[in-house]
Order: sequence, then structure tokens, then C-alpha cells
Amino acid sequence: MKPDTDALLSNRRETVTKPRAKRAPKKETAENEVRSAIALKEVETVSEAPLPKAPPDIEFDGAALRKFPQRFINRELSWLQFNRRVLEEASNTHHPLLEQLRFLSISAENLDEFFMVRVAGLRGQVRSDVATMSQDGLSPQEQLAKISAAVSHLASDQQRRWRELRDILLEEGIVLTDGAGLTKAEASWLEDYFLNHVFPVLTPLAIDPAHPFPFIPNLGSSIALKLVRQSDGKVLNALIRLPSRGERFIRLPDFAETGATRFIALEQMIVLFTSRLFPGYDVQGQGAFRVIRDSDIEVEEEAEDLVRLFETALKQRRRGSVIRLEVEAAMPEDLRLFVAEESEVSHDEVFVVEGMMGLRDLSQLVALERPDLKFKPYNPRFPERIREHSGDCFAAIREKDIIVHHPYESFDAVVQFLHQAARDPNVVAIKQTLYRTSSNSPIVAALAEAAEAGKSVTALVELKARFDEEANIRWARDLERAGAQVVFGFIELKTHAKLSMVVRREGNQLITYCHVGTGNYHPITARIYTDLSYFTADPVIGRDVSRIFNFVTGYAEPAELERMAVSPLTLKKRLLQHIEEEIAHAKAGRPGAIWGKCNSLVDADIIDALYDASAAGVQIDLIVRGICCLRPGIKGLSENIRVKSIVGRFLEHTRIYAFGNGHGMPNPKAHVYISSADLMSRNLDRRVEALMPIVNPTVHQQVLDQIMLANLLDNEQSWTVLPDGTSQRVVPAKGEEPFNAHKYFMTNPSLSGRGKSLKTSSPKALAKRGQR
Repeated sequence: MKPDTDALLSNRRETVTKPRAKRAPKKETAENEVRSAIALKEVETVSEAPLPKAPPDIEFDGAALRKFPQRFINRELSWLQFNRRVLEEASNTHHPLLEQLRFLSISAENLDEFFMVRVAGLRGQVRSDVATMSQDGLSPQEQLAKISAAVSHLASDQQRRWRELRDILLEEGIVLTDGAGLTKAEASWLEDYFLNHVFPVLTPLAIDPAHPFPFIPNLGSSIALKLVRQSDGKVLNALIRLPSRGERFIRLPDFAETGATRFIALEQMIVLFTSRLFPGYDVQGQGAFRVIRDSDIEVEEEAEDLVRLFETALKQRRRGSVIRLEVEAAMPEDLRLFVAEESEVSHDEVFVVEGMMGLRDLSQLVALERPDLKFKPYNPRFPERIREHSGDCFAAIREKDIIVHHPYESFDAVVQFLHQAARDPNVVAIKQTLYRTSSNSPIVAALAEAAEAGKSVTALVELKARFDEEANIRWARDLERAGAQVVFGFIELKTHAKLSMVVRREGNQLITYCHVGTGNYHPITARIYTDLSYFTADPVIGRDVSRIFNFVTGYAEPAELERMAVSPLTLKKRLLQHIEEEIAHAKAGRPGAIWGKCNSLVDADIIDALYDASAAGVQIDLIVRGICCLRPGIKGLSENIRVKSIVGRFLEHTRIYAFGNGHGMPNPKAHVYISSADLMSRNLDRRVEALMPIVNPTVHQQVLDQIMLANLLDNEQSWTVLPDGTSQRVVPAKGEEPFNAHKYFMTNPSLSGRGKSLKTSSPKALAKRGQR
């Protein structure tokens, strides 16, 4: 490793190997919350028979632990640790106030999705008596118990932070009041608002044999009431379903002209006017509740009509079984039991919330026009080289390969590439993968325009993009109407690769221009996700991308790929081969080094290979945003592995894998790849993913010496992942210069996307800055 870089990273290596003292287990409470963007059919499992469990006394004895499944961290618990890092950003005073509130909202939304998918799947396994063990040796029931304990603590911290933020918001003139805090003028206005805007859409429902308990949709909230009829004292239970559309928080007029912004929650307003809904009754008890349903989709692999299957499945999703029932702490016990029984949930699926339910809805308050309480708006740069060619993407790419670093550089470069292709009379064909995209997508519009112009357009639409299936079906039909050829890929494999290919006639030749990305073709998420877009006219890459498209459309295995690798065929083998090469270099006395950046590290084969590399002396630095099932920094197992996670203004989404090739890191001879694939079994074994080698010297330097190095140097928004799976915020050491990777990329142009080199933002300058 280069001496200057070694100095840069030395501080990190000294702080990772000591395991933190384990907390005493928290007493299980009835309050919980969880989430994630992941599917249960993708639970990584190793056996249905019980696996041997490591004795507690060797938990951090690497040599002994290597033989047991406990060498892995449980993926569900690791994800909860990631969501805790998200929650901790809600307490990060370096963020403006409403941005802190946004992080709280995101953590709550994450937890909801985690229950909808991961917890729902584990409960389904328990109900079906499936005893499949996770790769770390836990049964579904054991995982649910550990999840429950972790979530209880996390949910309590969410509510605690909300109470703190509510007080701080009050100081800034943003008030969430309840019925008791209304002024006379506000109460009068609110009654009028209720009668004109809310009352007409509510359906008060008495629950009896003639009026059965209604279906409550996923994430739907209701108010349960115990009523006493004034005429004869008869008691009955009743229900008011809250509207699923519309605002959760109603803004009140500023009658006092104080400049304050005052809100009241919808459910509190409805409670104020219950007598309007049930005249002649007195309320003896009441409380709000909320349901979360199983939102996973069962896919029949032999379905004859995949589109029709998914349309049916989407309807079934809305009626999935309840796997979490949240009830207000103020709800009387008998009313709580009534709601639980009618919702058909067991006692361990009922969660009493001491505070506000549905914290995800706080995103509405974040939308307030208070720029003083938000991040300063950031306008991404447009790649300078394309500007120098008067916006001609093809001319810029012909001159030299370009990599565009989102969101610091505009996604408009990708959109412009496809729009230019659609309108260029010399373009004869376009092929495009679509996994996720936006409503009114400019990408889809460009493909439709090209098809209508008579070009050969092939759109590879992935229907199984979780929670985006409905939109993808709509785009597929729009493209077919425009004349494009739409292919839905494999039934058993998700097509997750991010590929675009434009074939252009130039003279007597056909030149292929390719875009290979790490993120989706989604102009909205491209503003907040860090990703890479690689443009090239390299004929070798053009042939490889064409073969990958042929693989998905015609099932022809691309065994002859020249540079790229593709899962599930060769991608994992390529990564394992490079790890083996680094082991050989280390054993031969040459520097062995691996750098990696991804969203999740779960695959057992990859983790075990990294453990072997560590044992051989290979120096491994990983940036894993979310799930990390590898235990770093354990002597005899992983003492040469350091793992960090970056959580900040932008969502880290780039996948980069680099291998020193016997020269340490960083160096021009290292093998560097960008990819659509995370290091999970679902990506490596059950998806079509692309692995793209970076051989252009300028792009190679940008990815390795600038992007990866800046992320490794970050000490303002980074967390060290500890051996027990928990994480600890990185704090700059005394005398160490603070460095924020996001701020660096926002203020320093990239290498390949500009026309002329700027010394102030070169990797060497970055390394020297880190040394100071």
C-alpha cells in the first residue's frame, strides 16, 4: 500500500477490533416498530435441521468461531442496526431541524416495510411449521424473539426523539396541538372544516351481527369506541375508519397573527366531534389503532401470463393477513382485546404505542416551506465534457469514456443520452432495462418516441420490482402501444442489471454506445441516491452488453463474455477468483488488498472467502451501508477486515469492488469494478446483475482514488461496524481534520466528466488533505 494512503487509513484500523461490552437484554415490552426494503422469499438459509451453536465463551474467539454459524451476524438484526443509524441521524445537530425530523420519518417508514415483508415472512414460516434455520443458526421463532426485543428498544427511542423534536419545533413556531390546546377561534374553524371536508367521507360503524368488523387496509388507521346509548344505557362497540387519502395533519389558520404554524392530527380532530357521528351516545372508552399487513407476493413460477398474475397478486397484497396491530396506550383493555380478536392477531402481534402512531406521516411536516430549517438546496453539475461538445453525448463518449457521479452530477446526462438517441436519424436500435423508474418517466418517454420514429426498441421491464410492479405494468403497456418490443425477462430471476445500449450507424459501421449503471433509471431517486453512470463506446463492452440482453430475451447463456460478468452465471465466480488472487499475493509476500462498497453484505460464500483473505493477511476495507452479516475485527477470524457505514444527506447506493492485484491500494494496476449487485445470495444467485470492469485510466482513477478514498476518509457521517453487529459513530480524533464525503463531492468536480483537470480536486490533493 502506498505510504501516504496507509497513513490516511491507519486511524481507522486501530479503532475497529475491540468488541463493545454487551448490553444486558432489555425487558420485552408491548411496543414495537420495524421496516426494510427486502423480500422474505430471499431469506438466506442454509439448512432445515438445527445447526450447532457456538458456546457463549467463544463468541469472539475467531479460530473457534470460524466453525460455527455464529460467525455470521443475523441479517434481520443487522438491518435493525442500520435503521438505528438512520434514527440516530434524527439527533444529529449538524442537520437542520426539519431534516432531523425527516430521518425520524424515514426510520419509521423503514420499520413498517420491515414488518410488511421480513417479519411477515418469518411469521408465515412459524405458522406453517417451517423450521428452516438462518445462516447464523437461528430458527424463525428465535429470530422473531430477538427482533421483538430489538424493535421494542428502537421504537421507544423513536418516540423519545419525537417528544424532543416536538419541543424544539415549538421553539421554531411549528406547533402540533391537541383538542385541549385549541383557541376559541380555532375550535370554531375546525368544526366548520370537519363538517365540510371530513364528515362526508367518514362512515361511523356500530359493530354487531348486522354490521361486521370491516376490512382495514394495510397501514390503515381507525378509532375504536365503546359507546353507551343515552336512552337505555345499552353498550356497543363502534369503529371510525380514517380516510386513507388526504393529510394526516390539518393546518390551522393563524388567527392571532403570531407567525406560528399550528397543526392538529386528523384522529384528534375526529375525536373532538364524535358526537356528530354518534348522536345520542356517550363515549365510555376509545383509542386509535393501526394495522400492518403481509405485503409479500407469492409468484407462481409456471404462470402462463405473468402480467395477469401480477395484477391479481397486487389485489391480494391489499388483503394480506395482519402481522402487526398498533394500539394507543389510552385504549381500554377490553376494547383492545376486541380489536385484536376481530383483526385475528395473537397477543404477540399487538403493540401498545406510548406516543404517536404512524411516525412516518411526519414527512408531511417536513414539507413545510421553511428553507431555514432544511438542507441548502443543491443543484447537481452537468458533465463538462458533454457541454464542450455542445450537448452531443455521442461525440463526448467517442472522445473518452465518461463516468457520471450522481447526485453530484446530473441524471439529465442519462436522459439526454436516450433523448438524443430517440431523435438521431442515424440511431437504428435501442435496448434498455427498466427495474424502477418515476411517474411520467422521461426514460420511458424517450423509448416511446424512438419506437414511434420507427427505431428498433427493446425494453426489458422487470415486473418483480418490489412495490413498483403496478407502475411497471403500466409502462410496459405504454411502450407496447408505441411499438416497442417489451420483454419481461425470467420468471425465476429478477433482472436487476442497469443497462442501456444504443446502436448508431456511423459511415459504413455500426457503433454501439452503452450506459452501465449502479442505480435505477429513476430521475427522482437519482437526486438523493449516490450512484455511478458509466458511458462507453468500447466495442468489447458493446458486445458484452448485447450478449447480456440476448441472455435475458433469448435464454442464450453468455458464456463468451469478454470483460463483463453476469449473475447468476459468472459474477460471483469472478469476485471469489479475485479474492483468491489477493490471498495468493499475500502468501507470496506481496501486498494483498480489497476495497468494497455496497448496500448489503450477506452471502455466506463471499463472507467466508473474506475471512480466509483476512487470515492470509489481506487488508480489507469495506463500506456497507445496510445489512452486514460479516463480523469484522475479531482476532483469528477477521482482524484485517474493517467495515464502516455512511449515513447522511444522500443515500449511499453505489456498488464498487476493487482488488489490489499485488500492488496494495490504491494503485493504477488494481482491478476495479462497478456493479448493480450487492453481495447477497439473491443478487449473486437469483438475479440478473452486471459487473463492469473499469479499465479506462481516468475513470479508474476517479472511482478508486477519488470516490472510494473519499468514502474511506469520511469521519463526519460514518459509523464503525463492531464485531457484535452494533455500530459506533466515528468521531474525528484530536487534531484530525473533519472530512465529509458528501460535502467534498458537492464542491469538487469529478475527473472523467469534465474537460480539463482541476488540481484542487484531484485524488492526490484529496490524499494530502486527509494526511494533514
